[in-house]
Amino acid sequence: MVLRHARAARRSAFTALGALVLAGLPYAAAADATPPAGPTPGAAQTLGADRPSPHLLAALRRDLRLDEAQASERLVNEAEAGSRAGRLRNALGDRFAGAWVRGRTAEELTVATTDAKDVPAIEAQGATAKVVRRTLAALEADKAKLDAAAERVQTLDTPVWYVDVPENRIMVQATSQEAGNAFVKAAGLEGADVGIRMTTARPRLLQDITGGDAFYIDDSARCSVGFSVTRGEQPGFVTAGHCGRAGATTTGYDRTAQGVFQASVFPGEDMAWVATNDQWTPTPDVKAQDGQEVQVTGSAQALVGASVCRSGSTTGWHCGTIEQHDTSVSYPEGTVDGLTRTTVCAEPGDSGGPYVAGAQAQGVTSGGSGDCTGGGTTFYQPVNPILGDFGLTLTTAAAQTTPGQQEGGAEAWTAGRVYEVGATVTRDGVTYQCLQTHQAQGAWAPAGTPALWQRL
Repeated sequence: MVLRHARAARRSAFTALGALVLAGLPYAAAADATPPAGPTPGAAQTLGADRPSPHLLAALRRDLRLDEAQASERLVNEAEAGSRAGRLRNALGDRFAGAWVRGRTAEELTVATTDAKDVPAIEAQGATAKVVRRTLAALEADKAKLDAAAERVQTLDTPVWYVDVPENRIMVQATSQEAGNAFVKAAGLEGADVGIRMTTARPRLLQDITGGDAFYIDDSARCSVGFSVTRGEQPGFVTAGHCGRAGATTTGYDRTAQGVFQASVFPGEDMAWVATNDQWTPTPDVKAQDGQEVQVTGSAQALVGASVCRSGSTTGWHCGTIEQHDTSVSYPEGTVDGLTRTTVCAEPGDSGGPYVAGAQAQGVTSGGSGDCTGGGTTFYQPVNPILGDFGLTLTTAAAQTTPGQQEGGAEAWTAGRVYEVGATVTRDGVTYQCLQTHQAQGAWAPAGTPALWQRL
């Protein structure tokens, strides 16, 4: 997020790519259901992937070594894949075992299932089917056992563990085989399919107490602003929880008074939000390279394998790919669960800074290992839990406010609420099921966004 004194928002124009025409599951389950009149936008159009900022394309070209056409095609493919994966996840139900994208332009979507009978339905969606032994729910249950064990035993020698969706197994990163085996045993997972990968990297928090630009906490530590938000009429921004505790004061990049931490969680999670004074105007901007900005239009969660770019006050604008969601990291200061692991580099002072996939907000920098000279691994705290837990609304380009209403006693779709994949809502008497985790925006009502909602 770029937070500036009374800055006017700018949007870069870019030639739009046509949305991919993809085979889909039936629009409605009921025979008499009728789709809304007129054309509906594809996923790329809804999420803004068909009109990317040139600064985003430039970073993807540099860091993923793509040409401009490949970078543009990748963003469209990733957006469309997320919508198809959501439809298949809802259709497969308990048999669903994960989804991810691969290829230079993310042209291959793979969806895993535990039942070979699902293969034709998956392939009908233009995806590659993979039949595996364990469901995603079963893998997540085993990871939860590791999370629980981490509260009882020391994990400095097993700093990272996660569900490896493409390999259909749990992975533990350990400094030695003995340490990995002991952690697995403590979780009661001996004999289970848990991989142990040797590593010398120990993730660290990316806060810097030497000073610099971005924002300062209690006139000492420095972190990076995440995304602009509001809570009611109160403006502010989200950042990492380890950057400051509730009540800590902040000054801006120019060292003028800025705001106060309203809530902060760390460890366990790594999230916080700062309420700013009336000298700071929230914008949908994220600082890119050479003083330019890109804008966010929402917070639809990207798939494993998708490209993602990060902005930070130390190292600037860098891109990579998403490796895993729901990763647990043991820092010396405590364990944090639910992080996303990426190949993007970062360094101290980048903490709290934003990650974006296309035009969609993804999360704020938590920590990592390595640097931006030799490369590294980073972890971000997903933004949707921050918005949901603290009751915040993401500031987006062309945002609108649409109040929710109760319809026949069912939960009505409400702008500002965070919806998980599979959630059902009603809108104008019609029931819809969520395809991609996101915070509802006023411009994203279900009837006009089949990329996010499937009519039942």
